[in-house]
Amino acid sequence: MHINFVRERITRLRMAKGVSEYQMSYDLGHSRGYINNISSGKSLPSLTELFAICDYFGITPLEFFDETVDNPKQLKTVVEGLERLSERDLRLIQTVVERLLEK
Repeated sequence: MHINFVRERITRLRMAKGVSEYQMSYDLGHSRGYINNISSGKSLPSLTELFAICDYFGITPLEFFDETVDNPKQLKTVVEGLERLSERDLRLIQTVVERLLEK
C-alpha cells in the first residue's frame, strides 16, 4: 500500500457518493479546501479525521483499507442483505454468482 492510497480511496468513495470536495469538507466541519488538500496530496487526514471520514462513508477503517474492494459500502449492504436470506435463497444466489463469474 502506498501513501497515495488514502487520497485516491477518499476520491473514489466521494465520487461514488456523489458529493463534491466542498460539500464533503463542509459536512465534516472543515474549511472548503480540506478535502481538496487531501485529494491533491497536499495533506493527509489525522487518524481522528480518518475515522470521521469512514463514518461519513458508512464504512469501517478495515473496509476503507481493503484494497480488494472498490465499493465497500455497496458490498457491505449486499452482505447484510445476504445474511437475512434463507439457506435455500443463499444457494440460489450462489448459483447465480457462479454463473456470472463463468463469463
